[in-house]
Order: sequence, then C-alpha cells, then structure tokens
Amino acid sequence: MKPDWLKPFLPRSLYGRAALILIVPVLTIQLVVSVTFIQRHYEGVTAQMTGNLLIEVAYLLDQVNSAPNVAEAETRGVELARKLHLEVTLPVAANGVQDRSEWYDLSGQAMITTLHAGLPEVTGVDLLSNPEVVDTLITTRYGPMRVAFDRHRVAASNPHQLLVLMIATSILMTLIAYLFLRNQLRPITRLAMAAEAFGKGRSVAYKPRGANEVRAAGRSFLEMRARIERQIEQRTLMLSGVSHDLRTPLTRLKLGLAMLADEPEVAALERDVADMEHLLDAFLAFARGDALEDAVRADPIGLVGLVVENARRAGQAVTLVSTEGQGTAMIRPQAVTRAVENLVNNGVRYGKRVEVRVALTEKNVRITVEDDGPGIPADQRENAIRPFIRLDAARNQDRGGGVGLGLSITADIAGSHGGSLRLSDSETLGGLKAELVLAR
Repeated sequence: MKPDWLKPFLPRSLYGRAALILIVPVLTIQLVVSVTFIQRHYEGVTAQMTGNLLIEVAYLLDQVNSAPNVAEAETRGVELARKLHLEVTLPVAANGVQDRSEWYDLSGQAMITTLHAGLPEVTGVDLLSNPEVVDTLITTRYGPMRVAFDRHRVAASNPHQLLVLMIATSILMTLIAYLFLRNQLRPITRLAMAAEAFGKGRSVAYKPRGANEVRAAGRSFLEMRARIERQIEQRTLMLSGVSHDLRTPLTRLKLGLAMLADEPEVAALERDVADMEHLLDAFLAFARGDALEDAVRADPIGLVGLVVENARRAGQAVTLVSTEGQGTAMIRPQAVTRAVENLVNNGVRYGKRVEVRVALTEKNVRITVEDDGPGIPADQRENAIRPFIRLDAARNQDRGGGVGLGLSITADIAGSHGGSLRLSDSETLGGLKAELVLAR
C-alpha cells in the first residue's frame, strides 16, 4: 500500500504507469551498477596505480635525503625526476600545496588517501589547481619538495565510458520495450473507450484484439452490450405493442362516449379515458427512453433556452437565470429536451416560480432547475427517482397527481448520457433543486 503523500506524484493513466514500471527498474539497476561496481572498481584501480607510482616517489625522496647538501639534493631530484617523468621543485613554501579535490571526485579522494597512507612524508595533494596534474608536497631533509605528475598515470582513462554505454543501451531497450508494451495496452484502451461510450449511450465499433485475456474481456463486453441493447429493444417493442393494442379499445370508447348525450356521467367517463391515454403515453415514454435516437453534436444552452421559451409562451413563470461556458456536446436532443421539460413541469406543477441554470465544463453539462415549491424530504429523494413511485403526499395536492415517471425518465436519460440526476434543497427559492448532469 503506497503512502498518501506519494499518490499525487504517481501517473494515473495506464501508459504512464506502464512507463513507470519500465523506467524505475532500469534506473535502479543503473544506480546500483554505477555505484557498487563502476565507481568502486575504478577507485580500486586508482589506488593500485597510485601505489605503483609511490615506489618511484619514495625512491626520489631517498635520493634527495641522501644528498650531502641542498644543491646536490636539487640536482639529484631534477635529474631523477626527468627520467621518471616527474616535476620536482626544491625547496618550496611549506604551505604551498594542501589537500584539495572536488566533493564528487571519488577516485581523486582515493588517490589522496593512498598517497598519505603509502608515504607519510606527503603533507598535501592538490587536484583543483590543474585537474590534469597531481600536485603534491613532500617533506624532505632540506625542506618541503613539490612533486607534480600527470593524473592519467594514477587514474584509469575514461572511467565513465561503461556508464555512458550502459545508459544509452538502457534508453534504447526501454524504448523498444515501451513500443511492444504499447501494442499490448492499446486494446485495453480501446476497450475502455468503447465501454465509456456505451455508458454515455453511444455504441462505437469495437473488435477484440491483444492478448488472450484482453480478447476474452472484449468478447464479454460485446456480449453484454448486445444483451442490453436487445433487452432495451424488446422492452420498447413490447410496450409499443401493448400501447397500440390498448389504444384501439380506448378509441372505440371515446367514439361511443362522443355519441352519448352530454350528461355528468359521460363527462366523468371521458375524463377517465383521457387519464388512461395519459398513463399509456407516460408508460411508453418511460419504456422507450432515448433508445430510438442517435447522439449528435448539439448546443445544450440553446436546447435549454428553447425549453424555457416554450414554457414562458405557455404562461409559466420559468426563467433562464444564467449560462456558463459555450460549445457543443454529444447528446440526444429529443431525450435531453424531454428530461428538461420533465424537470420544468415538475417545478411549475408544485411551485409558482422556476429558475433554470446551465453550465458547460470541460467534462460535463450541468442543467439546474430550482422551484419555490415544498420540495422533497431528503429521506424520500431516492424513492422519488424510482419509477411508479408518487410522493404527492409530501408535495402540493392542489396541483393534481402524476404517474410517478417524470423523474424516473429524467434519471434514465441522464444515465444513458453517462451522467446522473441529483436532488437537493434550493438555496435561492427554498423548494426543490434538481441538477441534471450529462457527460460531454
């Protein structure tokens, strides 16, 4: 289980995590090899080469110390240094050379340690004044002596070639591995896109590809999608047939009642027939949903504005208060229109004033409808979205009853667009606040 502070820094996409899985082991191997093997190996080589050079410096020191005077010591030192490819200066200032090296120069530090350990007369080693030269200060019988020599004599040449070659090879192999891995991840990405599109009510072409496990998941998704589409189609056809069959006797009843005399009993029967037609229309709308309409690019703000305008023309107190953002979204215009009309009609039915707001964000469309009615208690909002559930006891009975399908149809349309329907209390009007969220 990874720490919470680490989560914001980790990639969330499948490609990013796959790249992380590839890169982290490679970098770890490079670090371990470079520190444990390469650097320590060259430190050992440097110490060994420095020890070999110490034999020559020690011999030089013995010859200088055995001279009878300073002049002879200087002559012997210069002559011997020329043969050993060293630079000798005798005498020099006692503080002319001090131990100095870069903090990251591990081989240089190993060189300084070896020189001090092998020859106690060495009092200073300077590796900063000239990176190509090792400048040392040695105590002799006739005072401090400066001995300088080429650093390549005590350090392996190009010690980082192996590291550079390893990094270049690792980058190449990581790129090749990522290309192969991308071919394995692409089918998963396509499956995710197909599932996301189906969740928003769109059916996109998809063919299972990739490894056997991915193909099996893809085939299961296609079978599930086919079963759901077949179920929706069968439900729609069944209820359409039932509605058609019931409309025939209702039509005969209406004709028979129309031929009767105008009496109170006949008027009551006509109202019953009208209610039955209204029930059939509501049942059919709930069963059909938006299954028969294809998603297209449409302007949600213009669509909601048209619904509000139609409501105002019908004499309803409905206002489009604000709009945010602009652009289009993949929606089913007739279905979304039906959903917004249901929310507006509910607001007008149980209240006197309705305010509508539309906000387009990068990921979704938010349509908010608020009224000044009695609202719905929080513990009954979940039931309000269920089909055939009427909460008129908690609402305004003076406005008549419904069939309990308006919010259910709206929630169904929101779900088919990859969104949801949320109910809460209106902060501005005090009634019900219905928020229809649709994915873009």
